[in-house]
Amino acid sequence: MQRLHTRLAIFLYTLGLACAAAAAEPDAALASCGKRTAQAVQQHYGNVTDLAAEFVQTTRAVGPGSSKAPIAASGTVVLQVPGKMRWTYEKPDPSLVVSDGKTLWIYDPGFGEAQKLPVTDNGYLSGAAIQFLLGRGNLAEEFDILPVACDAGQAELKLTPKAAATYEYLVIWVDPGQGLITRTEVVDLLGNRTQVEFHDMRINQKPDAAVFRFEPPEGVSVVELAPTS
Repeated sequence: MQRLHTRLAIFLYTLGLACAAAAAEPDAALASCGKRTAQAVQQHYGNVTDLAAEFVQTTRAVGPGSSKAPIAASGTVVLQVPGKMRWTYEKPDPSLVVSDGKTLWIYDPGFGEAQKLPVTDNGYLSGAAIQFLLGRGNLAEEFDILPVACDAGQAELKLTPKAAATYEYLVIWVDPGQGLITRTEVVDLLGNRTQVEFHDMRINQKPDAAVFRFEPPEGVSVVELAPTS
């Protein structure tokens, strides 16, 4: 009987080791997949100077007075290194966010108002994490990279900045084979989430400099804001 108990104990111990190893394998595989995906993103966007795409944006706000229902918007975007962007919101209401890398304009035709502010390193969050990745040096040096999910079709990576930032973390969904980002999310310091899904993405189109300039239409009220810190 003692030998039976001993053999049973050995069996259970061995089974425990096997289960632990089996449980560890997916973690190791996930980490490996995540590392390869991050490298693919680095390689792909290291060669991108500009991109254009259609987008669908979903914002989920938190805090008192915030709507529990997500707010959806859509339009087109053009981004160019360094720091140039043009977000043209078409639905549900037209609006425009434009920056030439030095000055940022936020134009709301419905209110007849354009807000103007200088661009800083900790400036406006457009909501698209891809904007932070264009022209970056080494992702692994700037972010703690945590793979959330990863397979041959899609990888999800959480990027937490190592230095102080105006957002808590970024999430990117990537085609791991190409390093192509298909969806992004920014979680700000208050917990608000802005997710952007990209369609029909085109890279290195060399847009005209006029794309990133804005002249307020006649009669539009211009509000100059102090730079964000």
